[in-house]
Amino acid sequence: MIPHLLLIVLHVISLGTISSACTRAVLYSVTPSSDEQVGYLRMLEKTNEAMDFWVLTSWTGEEAHVLVPAGEDARFKSDLKQRGIIPTVRNSNITTCGNSNNNNSSTRSERNAAYSSKPGSLDFTSRYLNHADINRFIDYLGKKYPDLVTVTTIGHSYERRPMRTVTISSGKPSKTMIIDAGIHGREWIAPATALYLMSQLVQNSNRHGELLANITWIILPLVNPDGYEFSLNSNKFWRKTRRPAKRCVGTDANRNFSFHWGEKGASRQECSQTFAGPKPFSEPETQALRNLLLAKGNITSFYLTLHSYGRFLLYPWGHKKDLPRKWRLLDAVARAGAVAMKRNHNVSYRVGGAAKLLYEASGGSDDYALAVARIPVSITMELPAGGSGESGFHPPESQISRLVEEAFTGIRAMALKMVQMDV
Repeated sequence: MIPHLLLIVLHVISLGTISSACTRAVLYSVTPSSDEQVGYLRMLEKTNEAMDFWVLTSWTGEEAHVLVPAGEDARFKSDLKQRGIIPTVRNSNITTCGNSNNNNSSTRSERNAAYSSKPGSLDFTSRYLNHADINRFIDYLGKKYPDLVTVTTIGHSYERRPMRTVTISSGKPSKTMIIDAGIHGREWIAPATALYLMSQLVQNSNRHGELLANITWIILPLVNPDGYEFSLNSNKFWRKTRRPAKRCVGTDANRNFSFHWGEKGASRQECSQTFAGPKPFSEPETQALRNLLLAKGNITSFYLTLHSYGRFLLYPWGHKKDLPRKWRLLDAVARAGAVAMKRNHNVSYRVGGAAKLLYEASGGSDDYALAVARIPVSITMELPAGGSGESGFHPPESQISRLVEEAFTGIRAMALKMVQMDV
């Protein structure tokens, strides 16, 4: 532990603690220029429970974003400058309060009332749905399109919210894809993308015959419903699940899988954003996803997990910088998505091994899907932030439509590439 940062550790704002009080923080941009500086930032991320690194790669010259509690930022800047790192303020007045996208209670009530009467007409590309709305839309698809859609409850969260999958199949496809989203509560654009994918495949099925002729789609739009709801309503930067530990609440569900659990990039400190949990699969949410992957792994060709933020298409390994033996297969599928999004939307996604492009993170679902569930293609799609990046995990609602359409283009291209390669 760095002595000068001890006060920040003790401060432990509501990002990781049981408290959900609304607090203020400062978002900094930091660009390390040496391997030593990168190592120092990685050490801070691992040991300092109050600092929230939104973006941090393993490369020099790459911009990192870190949220620092207000009142502690002067000490933070001083410590970094002693090591030759000059931080830049991106936003000096960020609050952790939920409902940040003009979702006041009266507006939500009006929208929910309209949704209850006509669930199929809801334009979910213009706002972030809560968990109840997501399930209403899922139920609507199941009832309206029974020949195409099967709805299954695969488990329940710690707070007993149902986790539902939507299986979309035209009858005799030859490949299966599993897609999940929302394993981190604050990554709102990921469930929105999953919902848009579901809508395109079902409500606009006549436009996507090639995606339905050869593929069965199993979509879990919200892996971590408790964390997502808490992020929407109480602390918009909440990442973890909501099962209490001794001092703090929640586990990083994407560090809770058993493959290389608790190794590099995962914390044993329960207040850390990357707390791996007391043991592998300690969370009911990861147990449910594990069971799905194992039950369907022998018939599944492609596992895709949606995250944010940053435009990346990542494949294993996450727990080490080495690549799997058949990495060229993964690379080809991912690059098909990147090329399609560049061609159609003029956006650039970086493609490569997760630990090589970003950082080592053990206990993730993508590594588990490849190594344990034996799914041949496993890819993580890191969706972009909104605006200049200050929106971070919560792009403005006005940008949802553009971002989910962009992502759908990439997912479509990757799926077709998977079929073409006969995985």
